[in-house]
Amino acid sequence: GAAFVAAASYRGPGNNDTRSNKALPILLWWSGSLFPHFPGDTERIDCPRGSCLVTRSRRVARHRRTKALIFYGTDFRAYEAPLPRLPHQTWALFHEESPMNNYVLSHSPGIRLFNYTATFRRESDYPLTLQWLPGTGYLRAPAVPLAEKDAWRRKGYGPVLYMQSHCDVPSDRDRYVRELMKYIQVDSYGKCLHNRELPSERLRDTSTATTEDSEFMTFIARYKFHLALENAICDDYMTEKLWRPMHLGAVPVYRGSPAVRDWMPNNLSIILIDDFDSPRELAKYLDFLDKNGEEYLKYLEYKNVDGIKNQFLLESLEKREWGVNDMTLPNYLNGFECFICDKENTRVKEEQEHKKSRGKIPAPRPHIAQFKHMGCPMPTPGFGSVEDLSEGDSWKEMWLQDYWQSLDQGEALTAMIHRNESHQGRFWDYMHEIFLKRTGQH
Repeated sequence: GAAFVAAASYRGPGNNDTRSNKALPILLWWSGSLFPHFPGDTERIDCPRGSCLVTRSRRVARHRRTKALIFYGTDFRAYEAPLPRLPHQTWALFHEESPMNNYVLSHSPGIRLFNYTATFRRESDYPLTLQWLPGTGYLRAPAVPLAEKDAWRRKGYGPVLYMQSHCDVPSDRDRYVRELMKYIQVDSYGKCLHNRELPSERLRDTSTATTEDSEFMTFIARYKFHLALENAICDDYMTEKLWRPMHLGAVPVYRGSPAVRDWMPNNLSIILIDDFDSPRELAKYLDFLDKNGEEYLKYLEYKNVDGIKNQFLLESLEKREWGVNDMTLPNYLNGFECFICDKENTRVKEEQEHKKSRGKIPAPRPHIAQFKHMGCPMPTPGFGSVEDLSEGDSWKEMWLQDYWQSLDQGEALTAMIHRNESHQGRFWDYMHEIFLKRTGQH
């Protein structure tokens, strides 16, 4: 879910907007659970370019002053979308979570339903790319000394840690790790590929693992390598699986965003699974680093003073206007809300100018989200190729089907909107039509 603290309602930086609440554009959080104001259902926000009313009350859904609906990607279902879609309303998408939560958004018809987006991709209108990275200080935290890691190894612990309890995911990571385990010792404490118990009851409590509990952190920091495989593959989708090991000074063995290197503190800070021809080759390299401390420590040089060389990373952290666990900055929900408020106030002004000029000044053109605001690739097996998988392979049946059926869902909703359809229940008729077309039965 969204990682933010419900603080007292965030109003915005303030402006010189003198309109009364009754005259402001309304933004409706269609996914009410995300409404970033506490308590209450409606709030005035004062953003840089003007003010808006924000609400989670769907009573205003068809109101002419309701200029934007804000959807949460994980909750967005094509077959539940509000219809007919009103021409005076923009749709905004907030989706910081995994692409696997909603593959509708990874296809053009799905993402193009939205005018504005806040996603993990840098190309999105309001990028949330580094949402799991509080700042450079987080990366610079000291690592456990190598001597201590080596002593840990002599006690029989493996060089590599795997800790995963979410097993059936699109990236199919367990299939890869299972193969890797044939060639190097991997200590796996989670539910997936479980082969070792955490030393105490307290550590076994799952809530301990999800918070940055100090005893838990101390325990996992002793490992030289952490297997860091995201649950789905997409450009710029990077989570705590990547940043936390770097914080702890364990080297991430990573598979996730293909563009991950763009964001790394220096040229040697993670090991990319996809740089190796096979799990066996990767195991050989990890074994080499395990036995050669000097080579291993090169992967932790970013922790030294001035060790962070990547200007793009430094500038991106400097430039972002929201904070992670930082009470002096808005969280990204309030930030996105003001982003939308400013866009809608600008649009209202441009529409008024268009009307006043009797058409001499053109009407504002709708801004439409693009494929690359999400655009995640088709899931592929974690190891081997689709052809090698047996007929009843559950991963293949689950995720390939989900990915392609999501394309149809985006197309069905798009068709319904174009035909000004107002009856949600017809969604499955549209789906059936698309299915027949695709299987050539027309």
